This record gives sequence, C-alpha cells and structure tokens, in this order.
Amino acid sequence: MTQRKNLAVLAVLALALSACGGTTKSSTEGQDTAAPATTAGKADPNAPLKEGLKIAYLPKQLNNPYTDVEVGGGKVAVGELKGEYKLVGPNDASASSQVSYINTLIQQQQNVIVVAANDPNAVCPSLNQARKAGIKVVTFDSDAAKTCRDAFINQATTQGIGESLVKMASELAGGSGEIAILSATPNATNQNSWIQVMKTELAKPENAKLKLVKIAYGNDDDQKSFTEAQGLLQSYPNLKVIVSPTTVGIAAASRYVSASSYKGKVAITGLGLPNQMRKFVKDGTVKKFALWNPADIGYLAAYAGAALSSGQITGAQGEKFKAGKLGEYTIGADGEIVLGPPTEFTAANIDQFNF
Repeated sequence: MTQRKNLAVLAVLALALSACGGTTKSSTEGQDTAAPATTAGKADPNAPLKEGLKIAYLPKQLNNPYTDVEVGGGKVAVGELKGEYKLVGPNDASASSQVSYINTLIQQQQNVIVVAANDPNAVCPSLNQARKAGIKVVTFDSDAAKTCRDAFINQATTQGIGESLVKMASELAGGSGEIAILSATPNATNQNSWIQVMKTELAKPENAKLKLVKIAYGNDDDQKSFTEAQGLLQSYPNLKVIVSPTTVGIAAASRYVSASSYKGKVAITGLGLPNQMRKFVKDGTVKKFALWNPADIGYLAAYAGAALSSGQITGAQGEKFKAGKLGEYTIGADGEIVLGPPTEFTAANIDQFNF
C-alpha cells in the first residue's frame, strides 16, 4: 500500500472515531493518545532551516479578533521562513469541531500543524495520526494533551497569569468583596488552568476577603458573553469585579457595563486586546487589564514548527532554537516554550500599543 493510501486510511479511521465519540474529556478515554514512536530522534542544532515547509494554522475558531492577530503573526513568520502558510478552522469553539480539519491537513501532507486545542483530548487521536505521518504538531494558546504534540507555545506561565488576574481583581475590589469569572468554554485548557491557579490564590489568607461567587461561560461568543455578563450582575447585586480571562468575554462584559447603570460601580478586568479595549479604558469602564502580544505567539509557533521539521530540535527539555526577531528560546519541561510575561494595560500606557 502506498504512503498516500496509508494516509487516507488513517484519516478515515480518525473520522470514524470522532463521529462515534462525544466532545468531552471522558469521551476520549480509552482512545490511543500515546505519543508515536516516530517522533523520537536526536536534535541537530546546526541543521539548516528547511525552506518551502507547509505550515498550517488551526486556531480554536475563525473570525475571532484575538485569533486573527495570532495567526497574522504566524503568517509573517512563515513568509520569513519561505514556507507555505495555510489557515483553516471552525466557526465555533466546540470540543470536536477541529477534528475534521486535522484529518484534512493530514491528507494534504502538511509539514507542520499549529493548533490551539478546543479540548485537550478530543483532538488527540487525530493529532497523533498526523505525527505518525511525519507531521510536526505545535500547540499554541490552548494546549492539547502532552502526548499529542511535539511542543507547546505558552503565552506566559500559567502560574503567572493566574496570579496576575487575582492581583488585578483584588486591587479593583479594594481587597474585599464578591468577584465572578466570565470564561470561554468549559473545556478550554488554558482558561481552566488559569482559573485553577486563581482558586489557589484566592484560598490564601491575604485574599480571604475576596469571594468567588460564580464561573460563567460565554463560549467565546460575543453575544453569549454579553448575556452572561448581564446575568452575573443581575444575580449578584453586590458583585464588585468580573474577571474575564478571554478577549471575547472581557470586551463583551465591558460593552454591557459601559452602557448600563453598573458603570463606575462594577470593575471589569482580565485578558484583552488593547485595540479592542481602548474605548472602555478611555471612558473609565476598565481601569486595568493584561495580555501578551498575540502576534508573537503565532510567530514563535511557526519558528518552533520549522525547527522541529528541520531537525534542529525534537521538543526535549533544554533544547534551544532561534525564532527570528524574538531571539533564542529554550524548551522547558514537557515541551513547553514560554513566550514571556504578560503586560498590564492602563490609561497611562494603552496608547503605546497597537494590536
């Protein structure tokens, strides 16, 4: 059987798995999520970067302002690498919506798949089929299970982001009172990791006067996030702060509060895009929020994928590679590559940023 036929068979098998399964973590239990042996090897840091690599981006969903900036950075990097850039993805951020796209990218024999997983396990079988076919898999923004990818581009450390969110919430609440979280989807890996750190931070004595009353989910949908923010404020009249660790949620919550009687009474903070949040900072709705440069995440992911595909790195801890204008990076434990610390935006500095 030819390699092309092998790939087609693998794709059909993966499609069958996804069609039979659900979309939750438990639904993937028992499936093959073991790392394929073909990804093992020895790194050659002096190997030249290959040109003409086919690098495909699969974000959590298309038509998302944050995603647009991320993949835009990736497109720039792929151009610098003289590769072929491709962007595909679903219009919703449901757990299994990315599976069919991965299978298609396998059939197209891409060299690198850069994916932000909507669910850490739902995409695993297909990603490992890709790796068995020789495709390097780099996750960014939201990780898949560690056994399903070669490297993960983390925007900042999970601990650092969670601590930053609680610090901003505490400052805005004056150290005490009710706070709520408006997250993306219930299965989003990054959101849940940050929220877990937040819970740990809130359990510390210095935050004993802050009370987390609810975690709501806007599914990274503008209208649903708007409605969820409205519901939080109606359900908890003493709410002081809404913390939204998603750019869609923080913008939607800010839009609601800015035009309501809650303006000046309830603070909004979290992770947002400066260009999207500027008007809410200017009108006083939002005092501070944080983020990294999302374009750099997509940019770094392309260079990591090219280094993997060229044999410069294998994804092992301690390996180093150069990422164009961003400089040199070292791979951490479990293949994690941290972009850098988040930046806090306020009225004093927001005009210094344009993304």
